[in-house]
Parts: sequence; structure tokens; C-alpha cells
Amino acid sequence: MNRRVIFVRNSLAIMLAAIVGGSYVYFHGVDLPAAHAAPLATMVAAPTTATAPMLSTPTDFSGIVERAGPAVVNISVTGKAKRNADDTAEVDPNDPFSEFFKRFGPQFQQQQRAPQIMRGLGSGFIISPDGLILTNAHVVDGAQEVTVKLTDRREFRAKVLGSDKQSDIAVIRIAAKDLPTVQIGNPALMKVGEPVLAIGSPYGFDNTATAGIVSAKSRSLPDDNYVPFIQTDVAVNPGNSGGPLFNLRGQVVGINSQIYSQTGGYQGLSFSIPIDVAMKVEQQLLLHGKVTRGRLGVSVQEVNQALAESFGLKKSEGALVSSVEKGSPAEKAGVQPGDVILSFNNQPVDHSVDLPTLVADAAPGSTQKLEVMRNGAAKSLNVVVGEMKATKDGNGKNSGEPQGRLGLSVRPLDKDEQQQIGVHGGLLVEDVDGPAAVAGIENGDVILSLNGTAVTGVAQLRNLVEKAGKNVALLVERGDEKIFVPVNLN
Repeated sequence: MNRRVIFVRNSLAIMLAAIVGGSYVYFHGVDLPAAHAAPLATMVAAPTTATAPMLSTPTDFSGIVERAGPAVVNISVTGKAKRNADDTAEVDPNDPFSEFFKRFGPQFQQQQRAPQIMRGLGSGFIISPDGLILTNAHVVDGAQEVTVKLTDRREFRAKVLGSDKQSDIAVIRIAAKDLPTVQIGNPALMKVGEPVLAIGSPYGFDNTATAGIVSAKSRSLPDDNYVPFIQTDVAVNPGNSGGPLFNLRGQVVGINSQIYSQTGGYQGLSFSIPIDVAMKVEQQLLLHGKVTRGRLGVSVQEVNQALAESFGLKKSEGALVSSVEKGSPAEKAGVQPGDVILSFNNQPVDHSVDLPTLVADAAPGSTQKLEVMRNGAAKSLNVVVGEMKATKDGNGKNSGEPQGRLGLSVRPLDKDEQQQIGVHGGLLVEDVDGPAAVAGIENGDVILSLNGTAVTGVAQLRNLVEKAGKNVALLVERGDEKIFVPVNLN
């Protein structure tokens, strides 16, 4: 039987289901033998004691760990375990793509309607002395409570300032001053084979350092079109998510995000988000609360040698356009299937993965120059960049869509539903998260009032919650019963 190959976002190392029937999955780590430096070859031809030029030296990361370690934090989260639409779907176990990007954690048994509370761990690092921290979006996704623990054992409640699922970057803040920070490096200067160091909290073991080398750059992974990943062989495991990847100068060059594995644990293939990508996302999240990306509306593929010869290219380069969306900015600019895009905004496109990153960085509405190869001849096109719309989750809702302080997604009851229940107004709960989930609100409940005020509309409920204090009492109709449910909004 073929073994499944999965990509795993390496977070949520320790997750406990606060329900009967929940399970706890532990992936065993792997002890690797220490790598010994190869003996240096001596020059035997000349009668001297000189040795050949040293090609490599043993690497000591202790100075980096001592200086940068205090800026790496442990992140613990509490929230509701979400059930994906495909949790119960039957998938061919031999399909190598059946479990791409499943995150570490237990497989919850969905036999009860009660909200399921999960706890998890991740990592992060401080980028400003006043408590600004970078981590992965999937570490804090759906979290009702985020706690940051420093190496001096101080703990702080963190606020999520913004999160971008497409790049898997989140920005959080703690109320503290004069904190140690990391130095930011330039991933473009890295070379394949260069030593790198990761610090994080695998399986909850705080400030764990692991080392390896850069295995490859600009890796394209399924469903991650906007991130040219750094591939390493650094040991990265559940709980390392959101932690920094350092170069030999002690500068952060990436954020550890995923591993490639057949077992769910580390197997020598780790992937990090380049820090320059993360910092661009961080700036947009702080300034605008969201990330705006440019859009062309094309599907592209890598150009191999056979394709290069077929399309009249001197070498294998560029992004081959396989399809163009109707009415898209690319179609309006004259891009055609079969075009090979060689540059965008005067920036070379060596590999197909380069194009989405360049386009995403372009401002929507701006006019950019495209250099393409068509029928063996170079051609220049001007394209007005469009705007990438927010992605949607399995329920058809915009990912990252706020559900307010309560964490509820509701809709008004229609007249027939009001008559059946015997109420005037009321809001039907269609999805529940955050404080409401922790309090025990369920899908299908009908919200009748908040702190004694009858609820008749979504906007009214939102206004009531915004004006409320730390605690509210919801009157809920569930089946044939009406109950008051206290909700802590803190």
C-alpha cells in the first residue's frame, strides 16, 4: 500500500479536547546522529605543512541562541475546535494529495453538538520593544484567548492585531516595554547549503534550538501561490510554527511554517516563509487591518527544457500561461494562453513561482509592464493590475471575516420561523466561535435578547455588544426551552 504524503503546518503541539470522545495524538520525535566534520585533505605534493583551503568549518550557534533566544516566545491558544466540511468525507488513502496542509492535532470525533474547546501551542518572535510579535496565522486562527510566555517566565495576554491566511502570517501584541527583539535579515542573500538555525517550542519544549542548512529557495507548494518558501533540513516539529529561522549573522530570514512528511513528524523537509514576505504583510496589517494584493487572472506553469524548445526560448525560464480568465486584467491587456511571461514591472520571472509574488506586491489599479515571448518573438504589454478578492472558507464566508466580540454568525428569522417559534424578532445562530462557543452557544440556537433587550436585527445585536461590558447574558431558545447563557467577552 502506498504511504500518504502530507504537508503539515507544524503548530498546536499539545491539544486537548475538553469533550468526551476527543483524542490526543502524539507524534514521536526522531533522534538524529550528530554530523561529524569531514577531515581536511592535506597537500602531499609539496614538502610543507600547509593544508588545503578549508571548505567548511564547524558551526557554533551558541552566540545566536544567547542573544536572540530571549526574543523568541511561546504562544498558547484556547479556542473552539472547528469542523471542516470534509471531516467526514471519504478520501482515497493512497491519494498523495489527500491530506495536504492538515495541521498537527487530534482528530476530534464529531458526535456531539456541543462546542469543542481546543488548546494548542506555537511560537513567535518579538520585532519591536513595545511588544509587537510575528507568528503564523494558523497558530492563532480561531483562538479565543492567546497567551505569550517569555523566556524570563513572564506571561501576557496577547491581542491579535491582524491575520492573513494566504501568507500564513499574523501580528499580535502584548502590553510590555523594553523587550528584547530580533534582527531582520535579507533572504535574497542566502545561498543553498548555508547553515541556518531555528528556535521555537516543539511539543511545548520552550526555546529549543535546532540547526541545518538551506536545502532550496523559492519553493512553490500546493495552495500557497504567494509564498516562495525557503526549504531547509532543520528539525521542525509541532509547536515550532511561527518561530524564527536565523542565518549565521543571527538575523531572522524566515518564519517556520510547514513540514513535508509521511508520518506527521519531522522527516528532513521543512519550509519557512521568507521574512521579507512576512514584513510586507505585517506593514499592511498594521496600517489597514488587511492585506491587499494585485491580480492578473492567469494560470501559469513552470517552463522545462522541452517546453522552452517548443516556445522558442533559449533557456528554461519564465512562466508559461496555460489559461486566461475571461474579463481579467490579463485578458484586457492582450495576454494569451501560450505566452511565456519573462518579466513583470521590469523584474525578471525566472520561475513560474516568481510571478504570483511580483503581481501580489503590485498596487491594484497600477499599470505594469509585461514582457512576454509569443510565437518565438518578444512582445511588450501594459496591464492594469486588478485586486485579489478575499478567499473564502469551506462555508463560503470570507476567510478572516470578523464575527464581533461574541463570535457569532447570525441571520434574522423569517416570518414563518417566527410564527413557528412564537416570537417577534430573534436571530438564528448559523456559526459560533470565540466567547459564544466557550459559553456553550450552539448552531441552531435562537438569540432572543441581550441583557434584557429584545434582539430584532443583526446590526442592533452588534451595537448592543459593542456597548456592553465584559459580561453579557443572552436569552436563547433551544428546542422547546428558553435559557439564559452568560458570556464572558473579555
